[in-house]
Amino acid sequence: MELTITPKAGSFIRRMVRFGNAGASAGFRLVVSPGGCSGLSSEFTIEASPQFGDYVVEQEDLKLFLPQSSRELLEGYTIDFADTMMETGLKFFNPNARGACGCGSSAPGNSDPTVATVDIASIARRSS
Repeated sequence: MELTITPKAGSFIRRMVRFGNAGASAGFRLVVSPGGCSGLSSEFTIEASPQFGDYVVEQEDLKLFLPQSSRELLEGYTIDFADTMMETGLKFFNPNARGACGCGSSAPGNSDPTVATVDIASIARRSS
């Protein structure tokens, strides 16, 4: 799988897993589905282990769990993290996206169709 995780995104993911208190083998489960103005809708949880069928991306001490459908959607993407006055959260860059977005409903202030933003407020934590 071709997926790039920037150092800023990796740092954010590691921090979330560490504070998720899900154990030493825990990872960041990212579920991506088609939708939204930018083309993607996403949510994530901290999981003690991958679910059946999850693809595991390991980068140094980072573990990213992706369901099959999310893996397919993220092929070739770059995952970054932004923390500015206007936005805080993961950003997904699709180098293959073309065209312009005019609906203005998925990412405030974002009219770039190559970028999908997931606000950190979308973090869900599963109870054990």
